[in-house]
Amino acid sequence: MENKEQKDTFNFTYSAKQQEEIKNIRKKYAPPAEEDKMTALRRLDRSVYDKAAMYSIVIGIIGALILGIGMCCTMVWQSSLFIPGIVIGVAGIALVSLAYPIYNRTLKKEREKIAPEILRLTDELMK
Repeated sequence: MENKEQKDTFNFTYSAKQQEEIKNIRKKYAPPAEEDKMTALRRLDRSVYDKAAMYSIVIGIIGALILGIGMCCTMVWQSSLFIPGIVIGVAGIALVSLAYPIYNRTLKKEREKIAPEILRLTDELMK
């Protein structure tokens, strides 16, 4: 009879650390939960600034590299490339100085493009 009782019993051991690891692994494979409205609003707003910043940074870096090439031409190869180096350097300065206006223009265009969705979400959240 004692043998039958041992077969019918259920043993369970609980490990909080193991359960947490199981939950973390499950999150990786579970379908993504639906995004709430406030999170969507933040994501949309952040995407406008990120895109504008990306464009201006790329233009600024390219301009700085061109400016560096111009400086190299005027300082290293002084005799043959001095005048072309100045022209190249001025072109680099022009690109660097265009980075901020490009940021503002991109920000304005992206805001206009995403404004209806932002306004819809804010109206729903304010009710």
